[in-house]
Amino acid sequence: MKHLLAPICAALLLLSAPAWADISRDDAAAVAQRASGGRVLSVEKAGSSWRVKVVTAKGEVRVILVDAATGRVQ
Repeated sequence: MKHLLAPICAALLLLSAPAWADISRDDAAAVAQRASGGRVLSVEKAGSSWRVKVVTAKGEVRVILVDAATGRVQ
């Protein structure tokens, strides 16, 4: 068990994103597009988040905030 734990921990560390690595503008746009199913109109940095404006298939304009550190929709 001890011999199996070290490689698993090492793999998890290598696969996890560093805490200091912010996601890019393009990544934020992709996250918002997947979350809304719409078309991205604009992307702006707003503090520690990306503010992504999208238009949905129904023609509604929505603003989606994407956490710049984690890439999660807020």
